[in-house]
Order: sequence, then C-alpha cells, then structure tokens
Amino acid sequence: MTRTARFMRFGRAAIAITLLAPGCSSFLTNSTTSSYIVLDSLLASTGREPDKLANVLNSDVLTYVKVDQTRVPTIFADNLVASFSLALKNPGDADNPIKPTSTNLITITRYHVKFIRSDGRDVEGVDVPYAFDGGVTVTVTSDGVKASVVLVRSQSKQEAPLRALVIQDGVPPVTFNPTTGAISTIAQVTFYGKDQTGRDVSVTGNISVNFADYGDPS
Repeated sequence: MTRTARFMRFGRAAIAITLLAPGCSSFLTNSTTSSYIVLDSLLASTGREPDKLANVLNSDVLTYVKVDQTRVPTIFADNLVASFSLALKNPGDADNPIKPTSTNLITITRYHVKFIRSDGRDVEGVDVPYAFDGGVTVTVTSDGVKASVVLVRSQSKQEAPLRALVIQDGVPPVTFNPTTGAISTIAQVTFYGKDQTGRDVSVTGNISVNFADYGDPS
C-alpha cells in the first residue's frame, strides 16, 4: 500500500469517527427529561412553633415546655416547607405556548439534607450534624405544589456537635466552649424524583440554619 493510499484510508476512518460523534450527543439529549422542577422557596420552622415559617431557621437544641406547671426538657425536630413549580425545557413562545401534559409531571420521592459551614469546617459529627436522607411523595404539576419535610432530626440534637451546645440549669457542660456557643450552617437540600416516563430529575436549594440553646418562650 502506497503512502498516499494509507493516508486516504486513515482520512476515511477519521471522517467516520467524526460523523458518529453527533449521534452520541443526540442520544444524550434525547435521554433527558422534557420538564424540570423549579424550587420556588424553602421556609423553615421550629418544632415548637411549626406555623411560624421563616427564611432562616434558629434551631433550638433543647426546649423547655411547661407540663402541669413543671418545666420539662424536650427535643423537637425542625420542619421545612418547600414550594415547587413545573417548567418545560421547550415552553414554546408567546404566540404558541406549550402546556405540560401528564407525561411532563414530576413525582418527587426522596430528599437529602447536608450541612456545610462557610469557614470550611464540615466534618460530620464534629463540626456539623450528619447528613441524612428522607422520604417524601408529591407530584409537581403546572399548578405547583408544596411539601413539608424534616430539616433537622431530633436525634441530631442528641449527637455531636449539637449536644455540646446544651446549657444545663444555666451551667454549660464541661465540653461547652463559650466562644462557639452557636453553630451557623447552610443546609443544602436536594430533592429527587422522576417524570412519568421514569427519567430522573433533581433540584437543590439552600437555607441558613443556626444552632444554639436559645431562650425558651415563657
């Protein structure tokens, strides 16, 4: 085989490889969902006052409640209310908008919470509470939907590092450091689901969570 023939053969092979590449890209594009979730808001509340929702959660690691005139130490889980809406990747235009069909609806089935700190100290069980997964089932339609889930588990307040924040009868525990009597974190909350054809969808939002042994309401 001459040098020219070898070059022409190699050239045809290179062209063939080049022509295959758009097929791979098209396959990836076609495998993605046609709709997606918009996370409109994350609002949180303490377990003691679940109806008082706010953009920032001040999580009380130990709360005293009155039971028959006796102050009883109680640990509450804290709540999160997430608001979702549905959007299409191809919404059409102003003259010809495309409306979602039942196939585009997305059902959320679980969520994941991870706590981080702005100072980079993110060791779970040392600097921040452990991450966890939870179950939730809601279907996001064009009308939107809300879901209420646990943001801070009660068991997290009984584990390090949160348990070290508890003040016992006005006296901090031996391990309590007065300069770090509160822990400020960002909770990263990721929701996972599928559209009605089984294709995966996820969305992530953040909310500030500040942990301390706050003064209890009278």
